[in-house]
Amino acid sequence: MKEKEIKKKIEELKDDEKISKQIDKNKSKAEDLLNDKKKMEHFLERLERKLSKIPFAGKYLSDVPVFISLVKSYVDKEYTEIPIGSIIAIISGLIYLLSPIDIIPDVVPGFGIVDDAAVIALVYRLVHDDIEEYKLWKIKIK
Repeated sequence: MKEKEIKKKIEELKDDEKISKQIDKNKSKAEDLLNDKKKMEHFLERLERKLSKIPFAGKYLSDVPVFISLVKSYVDKEYTEIPIGSIIAIISGLIYLLSPIDIIPDVVPGFGIVDDAAVIALVYRLVHDDIEEYKLWKIKIK
């Protein structure tokens, strides 16, 4: 699949109701993870391993490491200046990314991460301001 086609498909999927419904469906799982630090750590480790195996993840899923960092900072109570709804939306998107059940299965060559990228783009759009505030906070503490 060509890059132009991938970008177009990501934009189409970002507004797909199925993706929004899946994120909503993952909210209770996100809340459960937030309440169990060990499960959250294990979840984030699995997510990082998955990302390392996706050859071009950096290009389309470049916000995921920021999401992971923010969630870790939140769970460790280092950074809590984010609304609970935003943190749950981020975790819901990350759950989708790790889930083996996707709208487009990850095993579809060249196309399998398109729905994952669309979910991350949708979540980023929902929590953009919170992510930018977190990035500023990260810069200040360095």
